[in-house]
Amino acid sequence: MVRIKEQIRGLNSSQLNELSQYINQCKTHLGQTSLRVGADVYVIQKTKKTPGVIKKINRTRAIVEMRGRSYNVPFSMIEVI
Repeated sequence: MVRIKEQIRGLNSSQLNELSQYINQCKTHLGQTSLRVGADVYVIQKTKKTPGVIKKINRTRAIVEMRGRSYNVPFSMIEVI
C-alpha cells in the first residue's frame, strides 16, 4: 500500500482525475455485487458515517433509509457494516 501511495504522489492532475474515475467505477461494481436489500450499511460523507438500511437497489444507486427518511445514494458512498 505504501508503494501505491508513493506512485500516486507522482501523478499529474489529469492522471489523478482518471484514477479517481476508475476508483469510483470499481466501488460501483463492488457495490452492485455485495449489496443486498435489508443490509445494514453506512453512508459515507466527507466528515461522517450515517447508519442506514437498504430498501431498494437500482442500477447505480440504492435507496437507503436513514433516520426515518429514504435517500437515493450512489454505491460509491455505501459501506456494508
